[in-house]
Amino acid sequence: MTVRFVMVGGFLGAGKTTTLVRLARSYQSKGQRIGIVTNDQAHDLVDTNTFRAQGLAVEEVPGACFCCRFDDLVGRVGSLQTSERPDVILAEPVGSCTDLVATVIQPLKDLYGGRFEVAPYAVLFKPSHGIRILKNQAAGGFSPKAAYIFKKQLEEADAIVINRIDELAAPQIDELVRLVSSQYPDTPVLRASATTGAGFDALAELLDQKGAFGRKILDIDYDTYAEGEAELGWLNATARLTSDKPFDLDALLTAILTDLADACRALGGEVAHLKLIGMDDASAFAVGNLISSDTAPKLSLPSGLKPQEAELIVNARVAIDPVVLETEVKRAVATQCAKLGVIAEFRTSQSLRPGRPVPTHRYAAAKQ
Repeated sequence: MTVRFVMVGGFLGAGKTTTLVRLARSYQSKGQRIGIVTNDQAHDLVDTNTFRAQGLAVEEVPGACFCCRFDDLVGRVGSLQTSERPDVILAEPVGSCTDLVATVIQPLKDLYGGRFEVAPYAVLFKPSHGIRILKNQAAGGFSPKAAYIFKKQLEEADAIVINRIDELAAPQIDELVRLVSSQYPDTPVLRASATTGAGFDALAELLDQKGAFGRKILDIDYDTYAEGEAELGWLNATARLTSDKPFDLDALLTAILTDLADACRALGGEVAHLKLIGMDDASAFAVGNLISSDTAPKLSLPSGLKPQEAELIVNARVAIDPVVLETEVKRAVATQCAKLGVIAEFRTSQSLRPGRPVPTHRYAAAKQ
């Protein structure tokens, strides 16, 4: 039995997790069973816990991009096939990864064609950084090498989806469509909001199509790609929060994000994505995000919780030294917790710069 493999790409903070949740609910409403595979450079993913907390079956490929952990990707899908018998696999690649057609889609189609039916590859466009990058405005806050990754992600897409249209005025959306269409004239451009569901019928229709998709093999400089990824500091951490009295979990997450945003601006580090999840022992949860240095922190999934104990997971991707990032995250968490009478005990913390991508497979030309 073949399973539909739907991978949705896009830069850090483009809205992939919210998009996959909405797609999962759409498929489930049609009676289809869903499995999800997440991906990250490190362990303890906010995204994995977000999916799991919403009752979705999820497996995780940590330690490197799907391209470099291709066999692990296939293995995690196999685990889901055994446990969940899914009709559709939704895959969320690392937001700093590109060249996925040559290193993931083509190998899946060629080596596992009898097992997977691969959907068109849609890439989410992140407006907060994208408009500056495509206009060459100081690389959108990042170095030109990091901006190179952003552009390459769009170049290999079967369709580019301008996400977060609920956050933009109509003239801004029209300007983005013109800008993207002028630079990627052979690629369809969709408009959507993963938050509200606007435009999702068109996205679902695209993803259901069959044909000659996933064939755009990039001409890519892996030195530039690797250096662009390495400029991002990566921090995944977990902490146990305890208090003698109930505390406002939503307010705490917002305060931590605001503190970190101020700290990153002061240090000159552009934020690619800061994401927090707070969970009580009953598995209720809140999720907060910051997607760039010049946008406000947002509770994407407020909880209304006032627990005395909770688990906190922090995922931070900022163009800054990862050692400095780790120090600032721990300081911000401790400072804002103390203001509410909460004690934060860090359980795990991993900071790094992504290593050079070394794909398991890379196809020089499309076979399927």
